[in-house]
Amino acid sequence: MAKFIAIDGLDGSGKETQSKQLVKYLEEKGKKVRLLSFPTYDGKGSAFVDMYLKGELGKNPEDTNAYAASVFFAMDRYYSFRTDWSKDYYDEDTYIIANRYTSANAVHQLSKLPRDTWDSFLSWLWDFEFKKIGLPCPDKVIYLEMRPEVSMSLINSRSQQTGRVKDIHEADSNHLVNSYKAALYSSEKLGWDIIHCCDENNNLRSIKDIFADILTKLEL
Repeated sequence: MAKFIAIDGLDGSGKETQSKQLVKYLEEKGKKVRLLSFPTYDGKGSAFVDMYLKGELGKNPEDTNAYAASVFFAMDRYYSFRTDWSKDYYDEDTYIIANRYTSANAVHQLSKLPRDTWDSFLSWLWDFEFKKIGLPCPDKVIYLEMRPEVSMSLINSRSQQTGRVKDIHEADSNHLVNSYKAALYSSEKLGWDIIHCCDENNNLRSIKDIFADILTKLEL
């Protein structure tokens, strides 16, 4: 089984829920598990991420270019790894489950670029994060596929119910549409395992059914 698993998807796709489900499942099997969630938001390493998502560097995602924004998110992961979970990663008996990871840059930042530059960006991203700065590379990436119109509906509902202010990604429907296209491309290019969160009529599938598909992909 993969030791380091990243779960990604558009906002509202259930990344946090499924990550926690997987942690619980593994713990019940007697495994040592560490759950990570990115961005860290409350960590020192996320200062630029926080400014970016709150619109302090520009009200639109495209105001900060894909490479600069990718560095912000990568540095958050780097700081977290060096100060928090590196020992867990190098412990052969511990499983690492990440709610978002480098894959998020391959979705939200790739989407800002012209299509003919996507391959070169993905090559740069993987070289930068996993070779240049030495972040661990996941053994498996699970992508929770959800169409952008469903994601936007869930984001709006959550914002209305909780009063939570949308970040610049969540507030920009065009960004979500472009990120969805980038996600499908990255999934095929990089060999991610896709799990569909909705049926053919865009009705949400149950958490249980989605999790069952995740276990199948992970051969658990």
